[in-house]
Amino acid sequence: MTRESLARTVARDRRPAPAAEEVARRYVNQWVEDEALGSERVRAFVLILKTRGCYWADLKGCSMCGYAKDTLGRSATPEELAEQLSRALERYHDEPYVKVYTSGSFLDDREVDAESRRNIVGAFSGRARRFLFETLPEFASEATLSPLKAAFAGELEVALGLESTDPTVLGRYVHKSAGPEEYLAAGDRIRALGLRAKAYLLLKPPYLTESEAVDDVVRSVGEAAPHFDALSVNPVHIQNGTVVEWLYHRGRYRPPWLWSVVEALQRGAERRGSSRLVSFPTAGGLARGPHNCGACDARVLAAIEAASLDQEFAPLAELDCDCRQEWRETLRLEPLGVEA
Repeated sequence: MTRESLARTVARDRRPAPAAEEVARRYVNQWVEDEALGSERVRAFVLILKTRGCYWADLKGCSMCGYAKDTLGRSATPEELAEQLSRALERYHDEPYVKVYTSGSFLDDREVDAESRRNIVGAFSGRARRFLFETLPEFASEATLSPLKAAFAGELEVALGLESTDPTVLGRYVHKSAGPEEYLAAGDRIRALGLRAKAYLLLKPPYLTESEAVDDVVRSVGEAAPHFDALSVNPVHIQNGTVVEWLYHRGRYRPPWLWSVVEALQRGAERRGSSRLVSFPTAGGLARGPHNCGACDARVLAAIEAASLDQEFAPLAELDCDCRQEWRETLRLEPLGVEA
């Protein structure tokens, strides 16, 4: 099976059937996590709304993304979105940082209509100091962003899944719908409006070796930094119904080592300029997430989180474990097709 046919087969199989109204009135998930506003550590309220999800997932989708399985299979009505918001607000306790996701693009009218967007952002105005949402670059325009800026008395942060500044990695391996230049231009547009721009960079897309993946992230940090206020290194974790999972079950993919996250942060810190550089690995320490040997995973994850929150990367150099030598051997031998 070719990469192209595999991607389209996965995209066809992952979209759920249209959901009933009762399902559409409940959000996907909500939790509170540690974050930082400048040098201040704070708590962040995270909410995932149930919408139709990313339009690109219907056509081809990204090789590592399985979020389409948590969507409605149709557009949510304004009333359904209002009910999801109302239920979420019952659990909101004035956390200063709010992140709202839709398993796609918050600015896509097919996912969240314009009035609902204003209502969602406005519900946290005067209570939160920063509000983050994610979108694809084609939706980040003055027409979509200006009403939200007017609705929120604080900082708006717009996140973009740039993943890589290499066109081949982005197009052939990640299967993004847009090239890196479109993401960089969107970052510039967002900042020109007085908003914060954040880019996600993917560590170890399929078809890259461990060493190539680290180099790709480090280079991307340097090339993206002038266009974004924050850069988040996101190591791949294996989601259901994805190209990455298909490869994983056939022994053709291993999630990245946590040592690779450490390396990417250490080297990336030298290229980030004034941008904030962070990594909060999902499923860290699990078989389907970024992991080391098991014995050191919790300690390394804690150090990665501390470095991200405090923007102090020097302590990462003090980390070590017997498995770090195995990781180094992996970097050396992978290009030869030999396992460490």
